[in-house]
Amino acid sequence: MERLQKIIASTGYCSRRKAEDLILKGKVVVNGIIVTELGYKANYDDEIVINGKLLATKEEKEYYLLYKPEKVISSVHDDKGRKTVVDFIPSKKRIYPVGRLDYDTTGLLLLTNDGDLTNFLTHPKNQIEKIYLAKVKGLFTKDDILQIKKGIVIDGRKVIPTYFKVKKVNKESQNSLVYLGIVEGRNHIVKKMLAAINHEVLTLKRESFAFLNLEGLKKGQYRPLTIKEVKKLYSLK
Repeated sequence: MERLQKIIASTGYCSRRKAEDLILKGKVVVNGIIVTELGYKANYDDEIVINGKLLATKEEKEYYLLYKPEKVISSVHDDKGRKTVVDFIPSKKRIYPVGRLDYDTTGLLLLTNDGDLTNFLTHPKNQIEKIYLAKVKGLFTKDDILQIKKGIVIDGRKVIPTYFKVKKVNKESQNSLVYLGIVEGRNHIVKKMLAAINHEVLTLKRESFAFLNLEGLKKGQYRPLTIKEVKKLYSLK
C-alpha cells in the first residue's frame, strides 16, 4: 500500500504536490469512492480515476545516461527559466535526475522514473563510486597527494577518496588535472576537498558513475541504458 498522491506522481501524471491538490479538491476516485484525505493509501492495482479518466498506474520505466553540459540545472524545473537536464531528453514520462551535478559541472548524469533505483543509487550507505576529472589551480606536490589520500575533513567529517591520480601538470599555466573518486553525495564535496589543500577547482567533470562512463557521447548527448546495464545497477544491491 502507498499513499495515493505517491502512486499518482509515480505514473508521471503530475507532481506529488499537484496530486495532493487534486485529492483535496475531490477530483480523485478510487474504486468508485471519492477520496479527499491525503493520508489515504491504495494499491497500484486499484482503479484510480482522475477528472473522469482512468489512471494507468503501471508505468513503463525509462533509464537514460546524459552527458550534462555546463550551465544546466540538475532539476526537472527551474523557476528562473534556465535550461534543465530533462530538456535534453524527449521523453513523455516524468523522468528526473539521479542525484545532481552543479550548474557549472559537466559529465555523467542518470535520469529515470524509477524511484526505487534512484533511492538506492543516491543513499550514502550504498557507497556508489563516482569519479571526477578536475582542473585545479596550482601544481600538486607529494605532500598534497599524501594529504588527500589520507582524507580531508569537510564540515566535521573526514572524506577519504576511493581513487586519486594526478593526470597532468602544466608548469606554464600553473594548473593540474587530477582524477578523484568518491562515494559521498554532499553538495560541492569535490570542490571543498580540493580547496582544503589550496587547489581551487577551475572545471569539474564527472567521468563515471559506478561502472557507467561517457564513452561515445558528446556534451548534451544522451542514450538509453541497456537492459543489461539496468540489471547490473540493480545487482549492486
